[in-house]
Amino acid sequence: MKTAKFAIGQVVRHRLFPFRGVIFDVDPQFNNTEEWYEAIPKDVRPRKDQPFYHLLAENSESEYIAYVSEQNLLEDDSGEPVRHPQLRELFDVRADGQYAPKVRTRH
Repeated sequence: MKTAKFAIGQVVRHRLFPFRGVIFDVDPQFNNTEEWYEAIPKDVRPRKDQPFYHLLAENSESEYIAYVSEQNLLEDDSGEPVRHPQLRELFDVRADGQYAPKVRTRH
């Protein structure tokens, strides 16, 4: 099994499509439905044997949750803040603009 290249809280962008986001979860390998996987056109369908990332994603028109393979992600070095409405539920914004997962306490 491959080690994830990107980390929780890291800002990434899609290699092919115009969206970016903050990683909030990682699956060590594909863990979604076959229907979802088959809906991806064959010529851009990723391999299943790699990490897949859950993103608080945004494009120029909206914010949403995305599920993206590692091979289709690049580090986003724009320095632009992410505007996703759920961001502050999961992350604290550090002084340097990076996103740190909120500490959750359980009883």
